Amino acid sequence: MNQPERPDPEAFLRAAAQEGRGRLKVFLGAAPGVGKTYEMLLRGAERMRVGTDVVVGVVETHGRAETEALTRGYEVIPRKDIAHQGHVLREMDIDAILARHPQLVLVDELAHTNAPGSRHPKRYQDVEELLAAGIHVFSTINIQHIESLNDVVASFTHVRVRETVPDRILELAEIEVVDLPPDELIERLRAGKVYVPEEATRALAHFFSKSNLSALRELALRRAAQAVDVQMLDYLKSHALAGNWAVGERLVVAVSELPSSEELVRAAKRTADALRAPWTALHVETPREEHFGEDERRRLAAALNLASQLGAAVVSVPADSAVEGIKAYVAESRATQLIVGKSMRSRWFELRHGSVVDRLVRETPGLAVHVLPTAGATPAPAQKPKRVFGAPSSYGWTALMVAAVTGAGSALSHILNLANVALLYLLPVMVAASLFGRWPALFAGALSSLAYNFFFLPPTGTLTVQNPENVITIIVLLGVAVVTSHLSARVRAQADLAAGSARQNAALAGFLRQLGDASNEEELMQAVCAEIARLLDVRTTMLTMSPDGPQLRAAYPPEDRFETMERAAAQWTLERGMPAGRGSDTLTASDWLFYPLKTSERTIAAIGLARDDARDTVRSDQIPLLMSLLDQATLALERMRLGEEMRGVAELRERDRLRAALLSSVSHDLRTPLTSIQAAVRELKHAPAPGLIETIDAESQRLNRFVANLLDMARVEAGAIKLRVEPVDLTDAVASAVHDTRATLEGHAIELDVSPNLPLVRVDPQLFHHCLINLLDNAGRYADPGTAITVAAERSVGSLALSILDEGPGLPTGREHEVFETFRRLEGSDRSKTGTGLGLAIVKGFAEAMGLHVEASNRGAPKGAIFTLRIPEDLLIHDLEEPESA
Repeated sequence: MNQPERPDPEAFLRAAAQEGRGRLKVFLGAAPGVGKTYEMLLRGAERMRVGTDVVVGVVETHGRAETEALTRGYEVIPRKDIAHQGHVLREMDIDAILARHPQLVLVDELAHTNAPGSRHPKRYQDVEELLAAGIHVFSTINIQHIESLNDVVASFTHVRVRETVPDRILELAEIEVVDLPPDELIERLRAGKVYVPEEATRALAHFFSKSNLSALRELALRRAAQAVDVQMLDYLKSHALAGNWAVGERLVVAVSELPSSEELVRAAKRTADALRAPWTALHVETPREEHFGEDERRRLAAALNLASQLGAAVVSVPADSAVEGIKAYVAESRATQLIVGKSMRSRWFELRHGSVVDRLVRETPGLAVHVLPTAGATPAPAQKPKRVFGAPSSYGWTALMVAAVTGAGSALSHILNLANVALLYLLPVMVAASLFGRWPALFAGALSSLAYNFFFLPPTGTLTVQNPENVITIIVLLGVAVVTSHLSARVRAQADLAAGSARQNAALAGFLRQLGDASNEEELMQAVCAEIARLLDVRTTMLTMSPDGPQLRAAYPPEDRFETMERAAAQWTLERGMPAGRGSDTLTASDWLFYPLKTSERTIAAIGLARDDARDTVRSDQIPLLMSLLDQATLALERMRLGEEMRGVAELRERDRLRAALLSSVSHDLRTPLTSIQAAVRELKHAPAPGLIETIDAESQRLNRFVANLLDMARVEAGAIKLRVEPVDLTDAVASAVHDTRATLEGHAIELDVSPNLPLVRVDPQLFHHCLINLLDNAGRYADPGTAITVAAERSVGSLALSILDEGPGLPTGREHEVFETFRRLEGSDRSKTGTGLGLAIVKGFAEAMGLHVEASNRGAPKGAIFTLRIPEDLLIHDLEEPESA
C-alpha cells in the first residue's frame, strides 16, 4: 500500500492524448517589461542554431530596439490584414503558418484578443490549433492574464484586465518564469524601456508600485511552482514511482468521530494557510462504523461539514482499518504532511490494539506527521450492535453440520484412519465461517474438537486424550477454525466496503446520466433536485439570486414558498458561498440546510436539503457522496450556462456580420446606381445626349431589383411567404426568365436544353420566376465574357432537376453551400468582388417554401458553377384532367 504497483491509467490516458500534438512553452512574467519576449526570442535562436525549423508567427516589440534586433535572424510569417470599421487590423495568419508547418513557431501575447472576423476570437485558440497540428509553440503571458488569478490581481492593483487565458492552457505547458526584481523593473520603466515617458510616470504611480510588483512576482513564482508540481505528480503516477517528492506541500488531516475532530480541522486550516498548500480532510470508512451511534455520526458529519466550509477537499475511502486507509491515501495523493489526533487511551487498550499514531509514524517514512494531543477527548464506547455473536439459528445450523460430519465419520471409520476423519471436521468450520461469520465458525471449531475427541479418539466416550499426537490434531483443528473465522470476517467486511463504494459510484454514474439528458437550465435544476432527493432521502430545493432576493428555481417534491428564516439562510449561502441553516454554524434555526454551488468565480446557485423527521439532514456517511453530487451539479450548470453564453455570442456575431454586410451592400449597391442616375440627369440638364435615357432606365431597374431583393429577404426571414400554387410549364418559365434578364445576359450565348415533353410542376409561378431570374442573373455576372450559359432539365428517379451552368471561376471547393447564406460573399474568391449576397439566399428561401431543394456545385470541364433546382416527384403533374364539356 505504500507504493503503487502499476502506473496510473488516467495519467496514461492524459499522456496518450498528447501524442502527435505540439508542445507549448510559456514564458511567464509578473508584469510588462520583465523581458518575456526578449527571452522567448533568445530561446528560439538557440533552437535555430541546433537545426530546428523556427519561424515568427507574431512578435510585439513595442518599439524596443534590443527586441527588434533579435527578430532579424528569423523567418517572419507576414500578418493577415483584416478590415474592421474602416480600419485595417493586422493579425497572425494562422493559415499561412499551418501551410508553412514549421517545427516551432513564436507567438507573442497569448492572451491577445483577435480582430473581429478572425477564425478564433482569442489568440490562445489559434495556438491550440497549431498544437493540434503538431507544431511546437513558444508564447508569453503576464500573471494577471491567467483566469483564476484575475480577481486576485485586481484586488490589490485596482486594475482588471479583460483579456484572460483559461488555466487549462497552462496545465500541460512548460512554464519558464522570466523574473526581474521590482527595483530593476522600475529603473527600466524610468529609463523609457517599457513605456514612453508620459505613460511611464502614470504607471509608476499606479500599477507599477513596488508593493504591487512584489505581490505580482510572488504570484508568478507560486503559479509556476503549482504547474510544475502537477506535472511532476502526473509523471510519477504514469511511471509508478514511489515517494511523496515534497517539492510542494500537500496536507491531509485525518477526521474521525472523536469530539476533537473539529479542532484538528481548524488546525489543518491554519497550517495550510501558513504553507499556502492545498489540503484534504480524509475520512476512512472501516467496518466499525456499523456500530456507531447517532452521537458519533453527528460529530463526524459536523467535522466534515466544517472542513468543506473552510475550503478543504473532503475525501472518504474504504479500508479495513484507519491506518491502512490513511497509508493508502497519502501514498496515492503524494501528501507531504499529515495531521492526526492523539486521544487519551489506557495503556491496556494500546497493548491490546496498538497505537494508530505510532504505526503511522513507523510505517510512513518521509511523511511529516503532526500529532495534536486531545486531552479529555476519550471516545465514548461505540454502541454495541445487536446479536454481535451472530443469530441463534446460526449456531443451531452449525451444530447440525457438526453432527452430520460426526455421523459420516462414524459410517466411514472402518475405511478411514483418524487423521482423515479429523479433516472431515474442517468442512463445518469453513461452511460456518463463510455463511455465518466469525463466532459461529469458532463455535464450529470448538464443537468439532470435542466431537472428534469424544467419538473417535481412544478411549472413546470420554474427553480424555490418551495419545499425545492427538492433542496436536485437536490444537490444529482449533487453530484452523480461528484463522478461517478471522479471514472470513475480513473478507465479509471488505465485501461490504466494496459494495458501498460500488453503490456510490453507481449513484454518481446515474446522476451524471440524468444530468446529461437535460436540454435546458430548468430541466437540469429539476433533475439535480430529484436525483439528490432520491439518493439521500431528503427534500431538495434549488435557488438562485435575483434582484428581489433568492428565487426558487426547482424543488423535489414541489415547494412553492419559504419562511423568513429559510430565505435568510439561502441568501447567506448565495452571497457568501458558505453553508447555512440546520446543522451548520449559521442561522441554525432554519429547517433547511443550504449548500452553495460555486465555481472559482462566483456562487451560481444554492441547494437546500431538509428532512421531515428529527434526524440530521445529512448523515456522515453521505457527506462524501453529497460533495461529489454538488461538484458534478455545479459543473453541469456552469457548462450549460457557458453553452448558452456561447450561443448568444454566436448570434451576436452573426448579427454584427449581417449588419456590416447590409451596410456595405447598401452603401455600394444603392450608391452606385444612384450616382449613375444623378450623373445622367446632370448631363440631360445641359444637353440631351444619346444613351442617357437608357442609362437612367437600366440603373433604375438595377436599383429597383436591389430594393425588391431586400423586401423579399425580409419576407423569407419573417416567414411571411404566401404560396399560390399552379401548374407551370418549365419551357415557358425558363423562356420568360431569360427574356427578363436579357440585359444581364448580354454577351453570353444562351443554350436551352429543356424538353417540351417534361411534366408540369406545381409551384408558385411568381416565386419560381424570382428563383430563375436570380440564378440567371448570378450566372450572367460571374460567367466569363463571351461564354455560354446553359439551362438544362433532366428527369431522374424521384425528382426533376433544372440546372443553370456557367463558365466562370466556379466556387471554392468544400464551401459551395455557403453561397446560399444571407449577405455571404466568399472571401478569397472572385465571387467576393461583386454582388450583395442576397440573390442566392432568396433563391434558397423561396425554393424551400415551395418544397424544392437548391444546391450548388462545380463543373469539371469547362470550369464553372452549377446551380440546380431539384423538384420532387410529388410536385410533378404527369396527366392533366380534361375539363368537362358545357
